[in-house]
Amino acid sequence: MDYVKTKKKLKLKKHLIELMYLLLGCIIMAIGTSIFLLPNQLSTGGFSGIATIFYYLLNFPLGTTIFVLNIPFFVWAFFKIGKKLLVKSIIGTILLSTFIDLFDKIPNLIEDRFLACIYGGVCIGLGLALILKAGASTGGTDLISYIAKAYKPYVRTSNLIVIVDIIIVGLNVFFFKKIEIGLYSAISIFLMGKMIDIVFEGVNFTKMMLIVSNQYKEIAKEVGDKLQRGSTGIYAKGMYTKEKKMMLFCVGARNEVAKIRQIAAG
Repeated sequence: MDYVKTKKKLKLKKHLIELMYLLLGCIIMAIGTSIFLLPNQLSTGGFSGIATIFYYLLNFPLGTTIFVLNIPFFVWAFFKIGKKLLVKSIIGTILLSTFIDLFDKIPNLIEDRFLACIYGGVCIGLGLALILKAGASTGGTDLISYIAKAYKPYVRTSNLIVIVDIIIVGLNVFFFKKIEIGLYSAISIFLMGKMIDIVFEGVNFTKMMLIVSNQYKEIAKEVGDKLQRGSTGIYAKGMYTKEKKMMLFCVGARNEVAKIRQIAAG
């Protein structure tokens, strides 16, 4: 009985943490969109990029437009992906749309497009990473990728998302007649991706290196002496030469990669 109660408490705690991540992520994404990118006609692709065009050409509210664009995909996703993910995606989209329209009422704080694309990309990347940590999405190209996975589990959805984002940013350039919009938006998309990597992998993540060399003993000793890093020897066989060789397995920080390569090169 105590085990069941403990399990329920842990499950409730997990749901509360996920809800907190989702709420905070939507707020941060909305700040990046409404305060930094939207006033400067920038976007990071996705449905927000399409909604930006409607916002400037037809004066449609950005958040509401994003939600409306997602409705057909919610219906489609209902039959193709898990109900839990779909519910979280709907909640995330509603929260994001609401906060975007709320923050849109704040007067333009930054008119420098370069600063706007930097801070906008960082905010959206951080917010999206928190939402992904909650096991949710905010619809758009993320939801499309989940639907695509349902049809073809091994399809590279990252390529699909990149293609869609490039097309949408291209449409922004076409409608606003300014090539710098596309260039600044590209910076935002790059920073967004980097922020997601940092949140999931951390700033001080390590690199795994495999070294194949006849001087493996000398290399392992030098790596240990100079960097205080251990190495593991793994017996390997060349499939072309059929020769048996010793391969070194070594893990180092990012700033140590160049030094280990230098040692291995002799």
